[in-house]
Amino acid sequence: MSTTAETTATTGEPASGSDGITAPAPASSKGVCSVRHGLALLLHLCNFAISTQQMNLSIALPAMVNGTAPPNASSSVTLGDRNGTLMGLKAPVYAWSPEIQGVLLSSLSYGSFVASVPSGYVAGLVRPRHLIGAALLTVSALSLFIPLAAEAGVALLIVLRTVQGVAQVMIQTSQYLIWVKWAPPLERNQLITISISGLMLGSLTVLLVGGFLCETLGWPYVFYIFGAIGCACSCLWFALAYDDPAAHPFISAGERDLIARALAQQDCEPDGSLPIKAMAKSLPLWSALLSQFSEHWFFYVLMAYLPTYLHSVLHVDLRASGFLSALLLGVAFISIILGGLLADFLLSRDILSLLVVRRLFTSIGVLFPSLFSVLLPWVSFSLGVTMAFLVLSLATSSLCQSGALVNFIDIAPRYTGFIKGLSLVFVQLSGVIAPTVSGFFLSQDAELGWRNIFLLSAAVDVSGLVFFLVFSRAEVQDWARAQTLTRL
Repeated sequence: MSTTAETTATTGEPASGSDGITAPAPASSKGVCSVRHGLALLLHLCNFAISTQQMNLSIALPAMVNGTAPPNASSSVTLGDRNGTLMGLKAPVYAWSPEIQGVLLSSLSYGSFVASVPSGYVAGLVRPRHLIGAALLTVSALSLFIPLAAEAGVALLIVLRTVQGVAQVMIQTSQYLIWVKWAPPLERNQLITISISGLMLGSLTVLLVGGFLCETLGWPYVFYIFGAIGCACSCLWFALAYDDPAAHPFISAGERDLIARALAQQDCEPDGSLPIKAMAKSLPLWSALLSQFSEHWFFYVLMAYLPTYLHSVLHVDLRASGFLSALLLGVAFISIILGGLLADFLLSRDILSLLVVRRLFTSIGVLFPSLFSVLLPWVSFSLGVTMAFLVLSLATSSLCQSGALVNFIDIAPRYTGFIKGLSLVFVQLSGVIAPTVSGFFLSQDAELGWRNIFLLSAAVDVSGLVFFLVFSRAEVQDWARAQTLTRL
């Protein structure tokens, strides 16, 4: 054992870093074999499942729609393998107009947007284990019924996808409450990034195999397979996940005591009442919320228009652009995890304080992607250079996940669920506004439009960074402490 661990074990007093963060005991409690890292992998699987089900309709929709079929009717098509051999598999196709397709693709967001804040509040009242497990089972089971719903009528399919959106946002808000009681402060970044990286891996997986499943087995199997995976993940979650280390039957005494000592000075008990006035006046909270909006702007531009940019500007065929998009998600997946490990390394070695880590990682995650994105129009003559810039943009922007994007846990652990739900509203607003504005630029001037898109993305991102650097804090705010009495 290290000297710090021996001192902690002997005296019973937790070791602290220079910024007042209680250091976890090393040795046997550390490593990927710990229960808390196993919990991170479970949440990784949960995020993987909901990410695949967020994108499955986007991948399957081209195979579901038949423009030559009569309106309001469905037909069957026989699928063949790549050699033209008939496989005898049939899947219905539908004559849905582009407007109906747009509503179908947006219906998931309808549920997510409406339920973000209410689900965040509910997450503070209900045990996260139950909420996450029930929501994951719901969204996965509903995925199995999507082919039947499509056959029954587009209205039922829209309702089903909206309910899925509500269930998915419950998972997104509740999972952060798990780390309030499970994550030692000096390991919080790596545990959160391991779990969140499942979103990128899920999107990457659907992009790589979704089209193949549609071509070989038929589009219904995109929903059957990923829905079944989600159901299996929910069963694992109910069997292995617990809200509190003290209640876990398989955790070692050493790890349980380590977590308890690390969180002993943190006021993290969820509270059903909300200090709304104090929250509204809190500039540190606003800096974290606005960062969610600004730092997702460029991400949503890429997700919406990257294939179009590669095809129209760089003349890459659609199949290759899909592969390159998957490559970028793979880079983001790896970078998120490495960023969390690096942040915790700097904190555990007492190299930087928590506030400096949050601001430094956010600065790198904003300034470098902004620079590379602004330069993209000037290197459009080369696919290799463009892809290098895009890879560097995604890799560095992933550091924000260990910066401003988790800062709300630092300043108000008691209200983690509610604030996460509130932050999702800002994320979704960015997801609506950024592609819309980008489409307007492209409609005005196809050549200068891309330059304006990248310049605006950089301006939004840097503006959010400046606000965060000025007003961000890393300590629990007075209104988020237990002794806060004035509430609304």
